[in-house]
Amino acid sequence: MPALLKPSEIVRRLNEHVIGQEEAKRTLAVAIYAHFRRMETTAVDTVELTKSNILLIGPTGTGKTLLCETLARILDVPFVTADATSLAQTQFVGDEIEAILHRLLDRANDDLARAQRGIVFVDEVDKLKAVGGQERATSGESVQHALLKIMEGAPVRLKDGRHIDTTHILFICGGAFVGLDKILTKTHTFGFISTGGGDDQRILERLNARVKPTDLLEFGLIPEFAGRLPIVTRLHALTEEMLVRILTEPKNAIFRQFQAMLAADGVDLRVAPTVFRQMAELAIEYKAGARSLRGIFEEMMTDVMYAVPDHPDIKQVQIDSLFEPPRLFKAAPPTA
Repeated sequence: MPALLKPSEIVRRLNEHVIGQEEAKRTLAVAIYAHFRRMETTAVDTVELTKSNILLIGPTGTGKTLLCETLARILDVPFVTADATSLAQTQFVGDEIEAILHRLLDRANDDLARAQRGIVFVDEVDKLKAVGGQERATSGESVQHALLKIMEGAPVRLKDGRHIDTTHILFICGGAFVGLDKILTKTHTFGFISTGGGDDQRILERLNARVKPTDLLEFGLIPEFAGRLPIVTRLHALTEEMLVRILTEPKNAIFRQFQAMLAADGVDLRVAPTVFRQMAELAIEYKAGARSLRGIFEEMMTDVMYAVPDHPDIKQVQIDSLFEPPRLFKAAPPTA
């Protein structure tokens, strides 16, 4: 890993790729900074520095996986994702967890020391809870127990005989946690505190939005699992304006990708602002957040990408509406 980045620098780098979710970025940046400082300083005055794993709570398509992937790139550490739902559906949870660590080792190019400083993102951990107030499904609870050991840190023996120590591997869990807001409404009682506005009001709002371990227990996580996730941050549903920005602003925005591909063939791609707003409206209607934007854009570009290779004389593509065919020009159209 390169020189340790300050939290502000991590946030700045995240802003280049991830739109919005400012509070989550700050929380993650501080958690990551503290995590790697712990690795550099194993003990201070005989005080043991323990690992703090992270829980990201937010609707689908709000950027949980993207945040984790981007963090791993910024930090230059190996990164893998796992799906808690898939783990709950297998009879051999231990083998699946070992496979996750083996993939982390693969991502580290078989460098064991580097793999032991990596990041594992386990998505949909909220699906390991009971459904409809029923007693927890055995499979979901067994997965929570199985994850506990590697999350807190332990040597895990791989099939090839090597051991990978998970003590310094950072585990980030994610999930939508539908219904958690109702629990928060019942359990948080800070509303009676009198505040004078300004900073006091902001502190009160943070307290009211904070997810406590007891909230996670009531939701359906076992106490030991919730206890291994001391840092909790929330991602909020994306607004139409944020979805428009996601399409155009990040370094690897889908619009910029297609611009670059067509520019390689000498074609200038122009998309009217109205089109991005239409895409954002569709994404909101699909209720899949930013996840659906790529599919919408790819579909819009199908006719263009089909035509351009056969017509090298096309110099510009103009798209004025998502619901109208693109206009193809053999020369740049005259300006009005």
